[in-house]
Amino acid sequence: MTADAIEIEMFYPYPVEQVWAALTDSEALGVWLMPNDFAPRVGHRFTFRTTPDQNWNGIVHCQVVEVDRLHRIAYTWRGDTNQWETLVTFTIVPAAGGTRLRLEHSGFASGGNVGLTIRDLLASGWNSRVLREKLPALLRERANKLKMTNPTDEKEN
Repeated sequence: MTADAIEIEMFYPYPVEQVWAALTDSEALGVWLMPNDFAPRVGHRFTFRTTPDQNWNGIVHCQVVEVDRLHRIAYTWRGDTNQWETLVTFTIVPAAGGTRLRLEHSGFASGGNVGLTIRDLLASGWNSRVLREKLPALLRERANKLKMTNPTDEKEN
């Protein structure tokens, strides 16, 4: 993590196509991140919605700024309390036995001390539950469903 960005790299033992689908399918995003009206089209404006609290209305306003199928997706991110946008970028790299995913969530320094506090709160969520628990659980569930619908013949040795 830097003053301006959250940077996290993860490895998932699933093909690039499955990780990409988890990042770009609105229903999948709703399972591991937040309910939304996302579409993977540059220029598309969408919101993530979660339970509000006393400090926040639970809505994140976003706009897709980059789509490089199977490689990178990026969108702006602005909560109702901050007057500046941050940028969420997911980069996917094929790796032996699976996929390496890199999250960079940047643009916090322009928010001053409030921005840095928000960075710390979001870093905790991205780095603990979201990318280490919720996304892997969705990938595992979807991979198991694929196995059940497309069983492979096991060769005997």
